[in-house]
Amino acid sequence: MNKKKLYLAVVLGLSASVFSLGQAYAADAKDDAAKKTAAAKAEKVKPITSTASRDWAYEPVKTDVVVPDAGHSKWVRSPIDNFILARLNEYNLKPAPEADRATYIRRVTLDLIGLLPTPAEVEAFEKDKSPDAYEKLVDRLLASPHFGERQARRWLDLARYADSAGFQNDQTRPNNWRYRDYVIKAFNDNKPFDTFIREQIAGDELWPDSQEAKIATGLLAGYPDNFNSRDLVQRHYQISTDMTDLVGETFLASTIGCARCHNHKIDKISQKEYFQLQAFFANTFNNERFELAKGTETQWDIDFVTAQATYQAAIKPITDQQKAILDKVRTAGRKYHNERYLTDSRDAIFKPKEQWNPLDKWVNARLNAVASERDIAAYLKETTSNKDHPQYVAANVELWNEYERLTEELKKFDHLRPRRGSKTYTALTELGTEAPETRVRFNGIHERPLEAVEPGLPKLWAANYDLKITPTATSTGRRTALANWIASAENPLTSRVYVNRVWAQLFNKGIAGIVEDFGRAGEKPTHPELLDYLASNFTKNGWNVKQLQRDIVLSAVYRQSSDERADALKVDPNNKLLASYPRKRLEAEELRDSLLYASGELDETIGGPAVFPKVPSSLVAGNTLNNGQGGALWEEAKDPNDHKRRSIYTFVRRSLPYPLTASFDPADPSKPHHKRDVTTTPLQALTLFNSDVVFGWSQALAGRVISEAGANESAQIDKLYEILFSRKPTSKEKSALKGFLKEQQKLVESKTWTDKFEVAVPTGLKDTKNLDPFKAAAFVDLVHAVANSNDFAYRF
Repeated sequence: MNKKKLYLAVVLGLSASVFSLGQAYAADAKDDAAKKTAAAKAEKVKPITSTASRDWAYEPVKTDVVVPDAGHSKWVRSPIDNFILARLNEYNLKPAPEADRATYIRRVTLDLIGLLPTPAEVEAFEKDKSPDAYEKLVDRLLASPHFGERQARRWLDLARYADSAGFQNDQTRPNNWRYRDYVIKAFNDNKPFDTFIREQIAGDELWPDSQEAKIATGLLAGYPDNFNSRDLVQRHYQISTDMTDLVGETFLASTIGCARCHNHKIDKISQKEYFQLQAFFANTFNNERFELAKGTETQWDIDFVTAQATYQAAIKPITDQQKAILDKVRTAGRKYHNERYLTDSRDAIFKPKEQWNPLDKWVNARLNAVASERDIAAYLKETTSNKDHPQYVAANVELWNEYERLTEELKKFDHLRPRRGSKTYTALTELGTEAPETRVRFNGIHERPLEAVEPGLPKLWAANYDLKITPTATSTGRRTALANWIASAENPLTSRVYVNRVWAQLFNKGIAGIVEDFGRAGEKPTHPELLDYLASNFTKNGWNVKQLQRDIVLSAVYRQSSDERADALKVDPNNKLLASYPRKRLEAEELRDSLLYASGELDETIGGPAVFPKVPSSLVAGNTLNNGQGGALWEEAKDPNDHKRRSIYTFVRRSLPYPLTASFDPADPSKPHHKRDVTTTPLQALTLFNSDVVFGWSQALAGRVISEAGANESAQIDKLYEILFSRKPTSKEKSALKGFLKEQQKLVESKTWTDKFEVAVPTGLKDTKNLDPFKAAAFVDLVHAVANSNDFAYRF
């Protein structure tokens, strides 16, 4: 009776659906109705306005903001609160009462490290009566290595991070995880944000001897890429465009991409200025094959090299024969492949090297980067598949047949092939000190070039900035100049944009509501003085990310209760003034990680190659990858610990989102993702209820609860709530759960008399001799229902 399989899906689904999704819908419906009612009443109420000017985003950050004297000294805990309270006073509103300690520790733990607090941590915090109890809690969380994981996930959304290239073949990028680990380490080390910026834009130019700084350029190198593109000149244009748009959106919250096709309709950025910005990236080249410096290898790298050597040794007799076959047609095959490129690409490819201009250098470097043995093999196949084709070569038939036979023979050694890892890293570089020409394009169309332009900054952003471009011995120095401006305290956007993003992460909405659009088209900040106060202090404090978050989460406004208030709803239905703390649904990764953590199953290993956790057996994961490594789009990890790693380490394939989190609005890796959407759909409940993986975690959580709480039913329910919700159940909740447990046990017992019925019992228990399997199975169902509840899915 220990089968780890759910056979009560329908009954449990009905019970738990009412408990969880019904709550979510009811809560959302209640909120919507209340907001509509309040909005109707608010027609006669003073509207929530902003004192910011139309061009507030482009004005210099005020460094001498006066903190308002808003009174209510007992409530105010930091200058941040004065700004909030001053606006509340304008509308005769009072702040909400302070949240209880259990609510606060669950909230701040999820926000800072993306995991639940343990019951022991909650109890210790509730009992800590020292005057700096809150400070000690926050400092512990900021020092946790999980802080970097949580903050990195938010940054990777912006970086459009993925472990594959996208487009039709969606080739694996086996060393992209090094950039992800760089970001985690940067946040854990509290790297100054201005250094963080410079490394990611121009690390190869600024610190050419630093492998870490070069890996940081993976931000720009992570663009979606079509390795099979037959127009390499257009690829150069598209890659430069991606980098331009990414920098504009990520660091400056500016949808600069509009100006590629026309002068910006709202903000004064011309099409010419867009291409001047694009010129900073004209000479940038992405090298995915840099060798790791000796002494910097991780254990994962060592294991990969060892496994790869074993695999290569095993297949060498076969690959040597394949190479001998391809060598016979290599010259013809390479010529055939290169002739398949479009005209302007061919002009560069077949031009003598001594005649290359900077663009020709880029085209040929790209050609060499994507060229492989597959090209020659493809030539063999294409010249033998059709006798009536003008390219048919009869002499190649025997060669192709033998090559195919050897390819099939290679599959015998597939079990030896290392599934993950690499011995290289990806970084940007430049192909000399002279850049390809950048031209304005009519309507942004690559084939319609107009005037040539040099690198420059839009006047709207940097009218008085003295841009200095100094070439290095091996590069143009253009990206260094751009990075220095973006990371400058003189920049009106960068510090404002980042502190606004952090505020939005903690309060579910930025001080300027649209975090990705700072400008006339975006929302004006509700508290412009607060935004400048935070931005100014951020730069004055050395661009200190942890200090910024510490200041905010220790403020009184962050410590407010999230309970709904009729008076505030009437005046401010969208809670722009923050008269109460806004509740927020956990993000996709938080839901999975917290379930793993609660069940005691989470593997807390930091860093390393991406992993492939379990997916539904019915998932069609595509054909064999055309990336020289073989393998399917999703190959489930053999190591069971890989299934339990945090979600940030789950392989991100652009063409195949991880199914378990796909229903909960994860980031779209095809472009910068600024803010997670929050939808409520039946698919979310169905995903969690019907997932064997989630049910297995429920079994493990049930086992943990029984181990820690003992056999007492009431104590078990208390412990379950302490683990998932950081509180004990109310008498009403406990009564309902006891009723559910009683009825579910009867149902389990009655069903066992039917054919082919098995029960799912708790796992991880050392002693099961005195355990009633029917009651234990019912308790697993109860745990599964509670884990899928609204109270778990939200942080309040």
